[in-house]
Amino acid sequence: MLDQTAARTTEPTRSAPPSGLRRATESRVAVLLNMNARRVTERVIKALAHVVPEEDLYLSRSEPDTRRIVQQVLDRRYPTVFTGGGDGTFMSFANEVFNQLEQRSPYHFQRAPRFGVLKLGTGNGLAALVQASPLKGDKILDDVLRARAGEVPGYRRVDMLRVDGKRAVFAGMGVDGKILNDYIWVKENLAKGALKKLMTGGAGYFSAVAMRTVPHYLTQPAHYECEVINGRTEAYRLDAEGNPVGEPIAPGALLFQGRLNFAAAATIPFYGYAFRMFPFAGQRRGMMHLRLASVSAPQVLTNLHKLWKGQWFAPYIHDFHVAEANVRFSRPMPLQIGGDACGYHEKLTLDVAPEQVELVDFTGAVN
Repeated sequence: MLDQTAARTTEPTRSAPPSGLRRATESRVAVLLNMNARRVTERVIKALAHVVPEEDLYLSRSEPDTRRIVQQVLDRRYPTVFTGGGDGTFMSFANEVFNQLEQRSPYHFQRAPRFGVLKLGTGNGLAALVQASPLKGDKILDDVLRARAGEVPGYRRVDMLRVDGKRAVFAGMGVDGKILNDYIWVKENLAKGALKKLMTGGAGYFSAVAMRTVPHYLTQPAHYECEVINGRTEAYRLDAEGNPVGEPIAPGALLFQGRLNFAAAATIPFYGYAFRMFPFAGQRRGMMHLRLASVSAPQVLTNLHKLWKGQWFAPYIHDFHVAEANVRFSRPMPLQIGGDACGYHEKLTLDVAPEQVELVDFTGAVN
């Protein structure tokens, strides 16, 4: 996760930039790499150093680094900033950007930079959203070069959640936190040698559910009483097509009460690896897709393919568009924010942050 920043910890070898790279018309682009991310290697740093001027390449290892880098990025007023290290890296950096902009606002107005995402993380949910190029073949360099040359096909404005005040694009309590933690364990401990392909991506999730999540819930209670209260604006219950059903739910009204083992929300459809957990995210400005469920581990295993594609709907899965929700379980549940484990919590407040982020989008979307 990129709670880490700019103290330059290595001086990569550099070659002359490609012809035309220094044109006066080029857009200034900063690239921030999380040195704690496993896919941010010396080879990746050296490759980026060939196409990014030294003063625009930042290497981060710690939270103090993050704060210093953000200060420099804002002082230098980069119009576009790429982050490399996964969803957690992006979220840590974006949080610090908005926190510092809030501190500066009494003195002068400044916009947040546009954000690009380099596909260097574990799950890469944001990278899937904007169709960022893969690391293989150094195609991530093309994304940076296109942004510097002003050849990006479009930009995408995305809402962000606030999870007890912390900004993110997805978060959840319960079985999804357990599955994500189990997948990370499988990937870090078993995805080696001949087993690498079987223990990463969709196959890795399946293995994690089969080998760790299911056995855990066969011996441990999984479902607990939960109350979910709507926040400050009207909310909408959704059908399997994402359309509102019934009357709007009033502010402060009860959204759900009963036994659950999953309560999660997102402003983008993906968890990572194009895992479409939230098929209705991003469809209504200023609202998140809130998903509540009471599912068993064997049901998840049986329907994992449908779940992956955002096509698993059942009476025990409840979908809403909400701007704010307050979740309270009868006992502490595992929490994940942006794919990072965040301990166990009984209650959680989710709302949509007032500011949006603008992402470099290689799908060509403009909104």
